[in-house]
Amino acid sequence: MRDAKFIATSDTTLVSRFKNQRLVFLGRSNSPEFGSLPVIEPEAWGPTRNPWNTKFTPGGSSGGSAAAVASGMVPIAHASDGGGSIRVPASCSGLVGLKVSQGRITVGPTRLETNLGVELAVSRSVRDTAAMLDAVHGPGIGDTVIAAPPTRPYVEELTSSHGKLRIGFVTQTFTGGQIHPECVTAVNRTIALLESFGHHVSQDFPTALADPLANARFTSLWSTNMAVNREVLRTTLGRPITIDDVELVNWAMAEYASKASALDYAIAINETGKFRRDVHQWWSDGWDILVTPTLGAPPIEVGKSANNPNDPMSPFKVAGHWLAFTAQFNTTGQPAISLPMHWSDAGLPIGVQLVAAYGREDLLISLAAQLEIAQPWAHLTPVI
Repeated sequence: MRDAKFIATSDTTLVSRFKNQRLVFLGRSNSPEFGSLPVIEPEAWGPTRNPWNTKFTPGGSSGGSAAAVASGMVPIAHASDGGGSIRVPASCSGLVGLKVSQGRITVGPTRLETNLGVELAVSRSVRDTAAMLDAVHGPGIGDTVIAAPPTRPYVEELTSSHGKLRIGFVTQTFTGGQIHPECVTAVNRTIALLESFGHHVSQDFPTALADPLANARFTSLWSTNMAVNREVLRTTLGRPITIDDVELVNWAMAEYASKASALDYAIAINETGKFRRDVHQWWSDGWDILVTPTLGAPPIEVGKSANNPNDPMSPFKVAGHWLAFTAQFNTTGQPAISLPMHWSDAGLPIGVQLVAAYGREDLLISLAAQLEIAQPWAHLTPVI
């Protein structure tokens, strides 16, 4: 695509909405190839680095956007999230990153709203994220998954209260694995703040999230997306695609998907549906919010996720050890927000994730605003 100097000839519905809001476009930021990894190190364009410490990644896949916002180039930037790609860079770069509910914002006209990915932005404040969501939410032509419209503008949630909430939290992975101590500290400090607000907090989470097969199902769906991307690339360029045209990890995932049958994919979709309902049950049983670390460790160093000819899936394996808390909620379609609640001893941002029931972005924005007032972060900026 780089060598072909391809330029799209039409806008997505969301980009049209950005233009209708008179937003100023400065350019296109960096992204991993196909948005497949949580770091920004594409072989075609080179790495994007974290403004807080350029030895480290700003996260991905929307890391170019995050680096632009964190460094002060822009106050807000478009981002998308298919497995954590808004929340991960928000966590790594000290920003607010809201992954909306599936069907909250159209992904038309060419993508399916039933897929894993959703779109919005990364920003420096809950206010800016809420205002952007007000500006662009809603279905597009032909959408079949449509979240119920909010009862009032999202910016009004900044000063609203939903009463005392029932909040669960975790300080280890859903399957019981240990995470970095700085991430544990971030959650514990956030929980202490929430308790000081009068919310009811206890260590609990949906047991369905501990399903040992959840990661395998997500990988099956994710690799299928890579195979589709490879086919779109072939159609766009008008020629066969070879292993030299795309990065090794994406080729490996596309090959993995191409060897699976339609039946394999249908079974994965059906099992995902059961997983989604089992996870949602926890919220239906009376819980309001789940608090987790956004990531299992602080930002990783640039170069850790490089393609490895001896192990084509190596970058994806690195991502798997780091991303223990985000992709599950792409599968369930729920809204989740990463907030910059902690900085490590090394001066790197550490995000905390809040997850609400499907369609409850209002609750996330209200609670996030409470946390931002109690522990402001917008004045914290990296030294450039």
